[in-house]
Amino acid sequence: MFSSPHNKVIKRLLVMRFSAMGDAAMTVPVLYALATQHPQLRITMLTRTRFVPLFEWLPANVLVRGVDFAQHDGIIGLTRLYNRLKDGHFDAVADLHDVLRSKYLRTCFSMAGTRVAVIDKGRREKKELIGHGQTHPALKPMMERYAEVFRSLGFDIDLSEPIRVDLRHESMASVRTLVGRKQAGEQWVGIAPFAAHAQKIYPLERMQQVANLLADKGYKILLFGAGKKEADILAQWEKPTSKENSPFSIQSVCGKLGGLKNEMLLMAQLDLMISMDSANMHIASIFGTPVLSIWGATHPKAGFSGYGQPADTELQRPDLPCRPCSIYGKTPCQFGDLRCMDIQPGTVVEKALQLLNEKA
Repeated sequence: MFSSPHNKVIKRLLVMRFSAMGDAAMTVPVLYALATQHPQLRITMLTRTRFVPLFEWLPANVLVRGVDFAQHDGIIGLTRLYNRLKDGHFDAVADLHDVLRSKYLRTCFSMAGTRVAVIDKGRREKKELIGHGQTHPALKPMMERYAEVFRSLGFDIDLSEPIRVDLRHESMASVRTLVGRKQAGEQWVGIAPFAAHAQKIYPLERMQQVANLLADKGYKILLFGAGKKEADILAQWEKPTSKENSPFSIQSVCGKLGGLKNEMLLMAQLDLMISMDSANMHIASIFGTPVLSIWGATHPKAGFSGYGQPADTELQRPDLPCRPCSIYGKTPCQFGDLRCMDIQPGTVVEKALQLLNEKA
């Protein structure tokens, strides 16, 4: 417990981060550090209902509450949500999002006399980075920005030691029913080829080549995605095998694991995840899984690298002065050819093999 600058001891803290999934996932190591380094603090994490599984692995002094904005949208809905939240008698509120919804809620708390701290997203610095990835210095990592919010409330947070969520007590039954047990000497590679925006997606035909090349070398490939469209694409990539313990050398788990929690359990079992600059990169990183990430329109210098992932595991074209063309990958390619994604499958496979051999 610590006293805020208002000399009020903070025992109960409300933390808000609603979207996107990757950004929410990046709060997990910071919350883990806060909760373990300040065990007397009672933390309530407010996030979207579908993101709740991201936080169920945290220590017992962290309570996660999901919110469905279909029921709590607009001024009336947010006011109703605030009226429910204020029953938690929070001593402080940490806004890790700084969007209209979180601004309204934090304003309500502030007007009631509750201490409020808000993230500095570094919007100006990020704008200056666009088109200057070759020469601009790297920006502050997003997780450090999260930590600064808590430090402004008086909480010291040490992020210097690796933080890994322990899943040894979790049941793997549902996962094993689908993918089986990992055999002695077997290595599993996850591939998550999709992202929220097209400018962040490695060409799918090339990623399929990556999957085939790795499968041909004896690795079990597990394909991750979400939604029917992605499931239909990944189903076409599946490849059977003659091994009795595993019917597939390339297997899609898209929509088959029963939800995000089991997907995370499987990610924690991988020897390597190959992904875009996406939520899958961040989720796998939470559990200490090595990630080989492929970057196109966006850039690691913006501060969104996977937690604990070395810089040399980020595949990108360093020779393009147009990168990043946007911070989040929303801006269409000015050339119309996504030249930032002109990375050969052999290059991806070579790096993947290097990381797998290092782990073996």
